[in-house]
Amino acid sequence: MKRKQSVELQETCDKDEYVVPVLPLPELVAFPKMPRAYHVVRDQSMAAVNEAIENDGEILLLTMKQVVDSPQRKHLYAIGTLGKVLQWANQKDGTITAIVDGVARAKVVDIFASENFVKADVEVASEEAEDSAIIHALISKLISTLQKYVEATKQLSAEALDEIEEASLKGGSSLLADTIAHHLSVCLSFRDQQEILELVDLQPRLEKLIEILMTQIYMNGIDREIEGRIHDQVSKQQKEFYLTEKMKAIQKELGREPQIAAEEEELKKKITEAKMPKEAEEKALKELSRLKQMPPMSAESGVIRNYIDWLAAMPWSIASDDKIDLEDAERILEEDHYALTKPKERVIEYLAVLRLVKQLKGPILCFVGPPGVGKTSLAKSIARATGRNFVRMSLGGVRDEAEIRGHRRTYIGSMPGRIIQGIKKAKSKNPLFLLDEVDKMSMDFRGDPSAALLEVLDPEQNNTFNDHYLEVDFDLSSVLFITTANFLNAIPIPLRDRMEIINLPGYTEHEKEKIAELFLISKQLKANGLDAESVSFSKGAVLTIIQEYTHESGVRNLERELAAICRKVAKKIVKEGFTEPRKKIQITSRNAKSYLGIPKYIHGKAEETDQIGVATGLAYTEAGGDVLSIEATTMDGAGQLQLTGKLGDVMQESAKAALSYIRSKTRELPLIDLPNDFDYSKHDIHVHVPEGAVPKDGPSAGITMATAMVSALTRKPVRNDIAMTGEITLRGRVLAIGGLKEKVLAALRADIPNIIIPRENEKDLSDIPPDIRRKLSFHLVDNMDSVLELALRGSPVAVEPEPSDK
Repeated sequence: MKRKQSVELQETCDKDEYVVPVLPLPELVAFPKMPRAYHVVRDQSMAAVNEAIENDGEILLLTMKQVVDSPQRKHLYAIGTLGKVLQWANQKDGTITAIVDGVARAKVVDIFASENFVKADVEVASEEAEDSAIIHALISKLISTLQKYVEATKQLSAEALDEIEEASLKGGSSLLADTIAHHLSVCLSFRDQQEILELVDLQPRLEKLIEILMTQIYMNGIDREIEGRIHDQVSKQQKEFYLTEKMKAIQKELGREPQIAAEEEELKKKITEAKMPKEAEEKALKELSRLKQMPPMSAESGVIRNYIDWLAAMPWSIASDDKIDLEDAERILEEDHYALTKPKERVIEYLAVLRLVKQLKGPILCFVGPPGVGKTSLAKSIARATGRNFVRMSLGGVRDEAEIRGHRRTYIGSMPGRIIQGIKKAKSKNPLFLLDEVDKMSMDFRGDPSAALLEVLDPEQNNTFNDHYLEVDFDLSSVLFITTANFLNAIPIPLRDRMEIINLPGYTEHEKEKIAELFLISKQLKANGLDAESVSFSKGAVLTIIQEYTHESGVRNLERELAAICRKVAKKIVKEGFTEPRKKIQITSRNAKSYLGIPKYIHGKAEETDQIGVATGLAYTEAGGDVLSIEATTMDGAGQLQLTGKLGDVMQESAKAALSYIRSKTRELPLIDLPNDFDYSKHDIHVHVPEGAVPKDGPSAGITMATAMVSALTRKPVRNDIAMTGEITLRGRVLAIGGLKEKVLAALRADIPNIIIPRENEKDLSDIPPDIRRKLSFHLVDNMDSVLELALRGSPVAVEPEPSDK
């Protein structure tokens, strides 16, 4: 080892700018006052070291940004350390080992090639000694943080700690900072060290070192926490493995080991027998393979076993045979339900098509109607008529999408959705699936179940229904879905679009009588221990119960009232004793009230005489049709229109439209023959609809309110034997309305023989039974002028009823 002649380092620092050879350092940073041995192997680097040795020993130590064989300026950082070669030695392999001591930070001004090495024009960075309270505080913080770092990591050697302590005793703040940065190479990248080297000012250099040390302490804490966690996990796994093996040995000794193998073999047998699709079978076998590798008592094994059981229990290939005997299907439907012609026809059509094509996607039917008309029971009858298994799912109050699609297996206690549960319960892949109360679903933060039903009820998509729990596709295309609802508007439009809507209107009184005679009376007699030999109901009694004790579209309350009479009859028989022969009890319209008490309902009736300002209208309610007497009167005032009777917005707007029509026609129509000096601005008109506590809305009372107002203004009475329904426009046109059948039945019940209806509703007369049409006269109108001519007494045109067969 050769030693360079001793030269004062301070002489080097006195220079400002000069040219020196460059020694590129690969992923290494040299700091001032930090001697280090460098093993030089590149020809270019050895030439630079020899050049420095032949001159005054000065050489620039520059770190490379990336390691290359022949570094250029773009490969080197702009700031390095100006060093002094202290000792060097030529090795046998032709390389050089040199000890270079850092002198000062130096900034590269320019780099250029010289012969076979690189030289640099450098400028020495001046470091002024700082002695302030901030520097002293930072030095104290740095030393304390370094102590914490050493205690936490144990990464610095004893020699490094001695050098740091020696630098601290010398009192040089810059020397201390550089010494610490030099020895932190064990945990810092060369880029981080280069960043510290480039901080010439002492304060930011100390702050950076403190930040780096604190980060290293924090990261070391996280590493220890992770290591501890992994150690605990590994220890737990080793413990479980040991206990599992020991348990196997105990079970083998007790002769119980074959039990586990038998269970796994049984699961495999179930998978094979289920005849799943390829995707589902691969999934099941994969999970079974995982189950075999798990400890029997682990929680995960229970989850996997439950999942395999669900897959194996699904009716992937089991289907019930459809009955295609149309006559038998018609007989079953007629046995179970009276009327309901349209849904019965639709089912027979489905069976007829199925007989021709052999394979048909299940239709999606939606029965819409008021409560008690037999929607749910009709679905059961259809299942019986088609020979399919029946399963019902109530959607009332469902607000979670997972109720339809199921929960993912990552959740504790997860299970399939109710669609898949229903299919499993039905034990066939083509049951009749009833989705009851589809209009009663709601939504919250957990999702919208109606959106999940879009796939279920779409024949083009439901052949690949994917439940979140099963995670494999299940074919629902052969399922016959039937939904029920009370209100069509409550069903979202996209869902409504996927279903075939079949309206089930309320029953007529005649139909209710028939249903009571054919089904309800016999059912309640049997339920209460009676028979037809001991109790009988007359037609008058049934009609009295329907009219005075029920107010509904269906027959639920009718059945309750019949049950109440049967209970009272049973009580009477028990009290009188079981003597034979017993006298047959006749229930008539007279004694029915003694069993049921005071009548609960009074249906609307026609006015006994013609009245001024009172017109009879027809209304549609949830319980069927009803008769409304709309009253109007005039008085001195300020031209205001007052509306009472708890009218909705639409009904109030109809009244305003009717008044505007009347005012526009005052001078044109002979029927509205008001005095020439009549001033609407000096008269108020008040329209009232009785039963003010009952909310009322809809546009169909428009012509009735207009007729009542014209009668009040002209003092011409309205005929009491005529009822009307229709929407009015500002021009006096009469538009179509809904619920015609129910309104006509209400008029018949009130003994009103003449009914005014919009001409656009003529097509709906075919829905009314012929025997009812024959009892009434229907007057078809296009405009309000015709309504007034028909309804007001003293009209120039006589009333000629329309032929009854229209």
